[in-house]
Amino acid sequence: MSGSEDRRLILALDVYERERALEIAEHTADYLWAIKVNWPLIIGSGLGIITELKQVTGLPIIADLKLADIPNTNRLIASKVFEAGADYIIAHGFVGRDSVGAVMELGETIIVVEMSHPGAKEFIQPVTDKLIELANELEPFGVIAPATRPERVSYIRSKLKHGIKILTPGVGAQGGRAGEVLKAGADYVIVGRSIYASENPRESARILYEETLGV
Repeated sequence: MSGSEDRRLILALDVYERERALEIAEHTADYLWAIKVNWPLIIGSGLGIITELKQVTGLPIIADLKLADIPNTNRLIASKVFEAGADYIIAHGFVGRDSVGAVMELGETIIVVEMSHPGAKEFIQPVTDKLIELANELEPFGVIAPATRPERVSYIRSKLKHGIKILTPGVGAQGGRAGEVLKAGADYVIVGRSIYASENPRESARILYEETLGV
């Protein structure tokens, strides 16, 4: 197996139960670059799950809160989440540079420029160019783009400033393919149900990890 710097797979750990989350994380960690936690796990297990996942795996933790509030509220939430050990927080860009900047002042931030579900075509995709401009101005760690639409990943990559990472949810259950979206310009692929809901999460993670090699 290659070193962790070559891993491009992120586990979206969208379960409620603390013990299940820790078990899956421990069993799949060898194949992951990072673990992404969303509201279901935080609501089900408490904010401390971020700290525990870091202790168990030693991997970066992405808090996928999609923060979309006024600057002060974003700041209050982000402060506690970074304090719990999150390495990155995902924030929506459509609320403006002041709200995103409030998160970036506290730690590494990932901005949503386009989402993976069909409904994203209604309101987010029409303003993707503006959100890319925002990312190029603020220079966050990365942006979120849809693995379900590789042609959009390629487009976003062509407009995005060099050095800003592209993280792509939608691989697996939503129909995206890891190799295809990495070739389109993604830096990391985010996979949830295809790993955590499988009968053998470790084996499923291994297969996906191998799909990312050499792309």
